[in-house]
Amino acid sequence: MPVISCTINQVGTRTVVRIRGDLCSATAPKVRATLLKCLVGRPDAVVVDLAETAVPEPIALSVFGAVCRQAAMWPGTPLLLSVPSAEVAGWFASGRFGRMPVFATTDEALGAEPGEELPWLADSLLPVGGAAAHARRLAVEACERWNLAHLTDPARIVAGELVTNAVLHAQTLIDLRFTLGRRYLLIAVRDGSYEIPRAAEVSPLDPAAPRGLFLVGQFARRWGTIPAEGGKVVWAGLRR
Repeated sequence: MPVISCTINQVGTRTVVRIRGDLCSATAPKVRATLLKCLVGRPDAVVVDLAETAVPEPIALSVFGAVCRQAAMWPGTPLLLSVPSAEVAGWFASGRFGRMPVFATTDEALGAEPGEELPWLADSLLPVGGAAAHARRLAVEACERWNLAHLTDPARIVAGELVTNAVLHAQTLIDLRFTLGRRYLLIAVRDGSYEIPRAAEVSPLDPAAPRGLFLVGQFARRWGTIPAEGGKVVWAGLRR
């Protein structure tokens, strides 16, 4: 059975994760969970050291692209890879596993200047009746700031429904974040509940049926959840 270990160290404002062992389909979930845990602390960057990592299944490298995409949604922390192996570096250069900064050594990754941060707008909300209305106003402000007038109504609906869902089901402090990506306007809501939201089947003949996540699915190109310390993040991406 393949074995992998992940050692976490803090170096200044950056977190270094050293991965030792075989990276494959069986061990990739452990790597993903470790990296997501590191993102919770919101370091300046997470540096992944692959110097002692064997890659018997190259497809398992896609775990880094998946974590990188999730980090862009929340909390915006960059993922930097230290890849001494020319073969593995070539696999990343092909773009098959996502576009991430790749360095030859961990020292180079630690010394690299942070990349340009994606524009964002965020606020913290109490789980009260006016939270959804505030989320909708913030959505309008984000779209005006980034000249996305055509996304104003969809963003208002999605942000309002995600926050309403958090108010009703989590009843904890809510963090709302809008991030302007290259292809998507990302809307993320963090709450203190571990319960994973699921879109219910909606009957068009039942006006009382819950339509929150159904509406999110209608307007967002994609949506999902990310585990976070003390709860979760529910996110949605609207194509720009």
